[in-house]
Amino acid sequence: MRKLRVLVAMHEELVPPPDAEKLPASATWDYQMELDVVRTLRDLGHEVTTLGVGEELRPVRDAIAEQKPQVLFNILSWFHGVVAYEAHFVSFLELCKQPYTGCNPRGITLAGDKALSKQILTWHRIPVPAFAVFPLRTRKAKLPRRMTFPVIVKSAIEHGSAGIAQASVVRTDDELAERVAFLHRTLQTDVVVEQFLAGREFTVSVLGNERLETFPIWELWFDKLPEGNEPIATARVKWDVDYQKHVGLRTGRARDLPADVEERIHAIARRTYRALHLSGYARIDLRMDAEGRVYVIEANVNNDLTPGEDFPDSAASAGVDYPQLLQRIVSTGLAYKPAWKVE
Repeated sequence: MRKLRVLVAMHEELVPPPDAEKLPASATWDYQMELDVVRTLRDLGHEVTTLGVGEELRPVRDAIAEQKPQVLFNILSWFHGVVAYEAHFVSFLELCKQPYTGCNPRGITLAGDKALSKQILTWHRIPVPAFAVFPLRTRKAKLPRRMTFPVIVKSAIEHGSAGIAQASVVRTDDELAERVAFLHRTLQTDVVVEQFLAGREFTVSVLGNERLETFPIWELWFDKLPEGNEPIATARVKWDVDYQKHVGLRTGRARDLPADVEERIHAIARRTYRALHLSGYARIDLRMDAEGRVYVIEANVNNDLTPGEDFPDSAASAGVDYPQLLQRIVSTGLAYKPAWKVE
């Protein structure tokens, strides 16, 4: 394996301190992914430097010019505090002619806009739940006649289940109007409302550019969910460790799926990846309804690489351990051909 100069770009507040490896896990939770990525790349023999990215691009350009990294390992999820600017940061890397890991700017933009991505997938005849979009200027949301309650209300662009709670699943026009207005007021984004599908929740992790590899289907379970609550990945479920224990959150390889259903889910994930022009790696989120129909909920690019999360765990279940996974992500980034690389 070729040893490389790797520059790891991360949010400046998440740069691990020099003594991070000596600290208990409880103290490193906020920057665990950053720590694991840097430590593993170094263990692989690469020459690794960290770059804390704030609100200016000049330090990024200077670091690229001074260190001349052969690849930039990108683990930013926003820029300037704006999720939509994540794609612009990667565009800057392309303007600098800097090879990088993760998704390209067009794919980030398409996948990051939940309304636009659903419109694209619908055009490609990839199954998605019925949906409606309520722009920020909407005065009072009302469900279109082609849709029925219950529905789930989400931000059109935010990551990490921001704004998603049990109250996001609504069953009346009044609840809908209230929840849409709440998200407009608190998140200041357009809102997507989609048909709520009671059933199983899956993720499929995908790696590659033109040639794609899908890892085993992963499933989400709740062993102790309070009565009346829906089995959805709310912001609290994603980020509150104590609450995860309270509701008995578990994830693992999907069980009792016939071979033909597994293949159909993998095929849908690959079609979604290609329809949204993704590259690098991504996680495709899906739900299966009570009749066994599978729908794409969204695509998450440059997703969480912390061991224990869906992407690393599903890769590990296929025999790709964490160091191998990061090395494959690096190799995939080096193999990607943006416009300046195309002959």
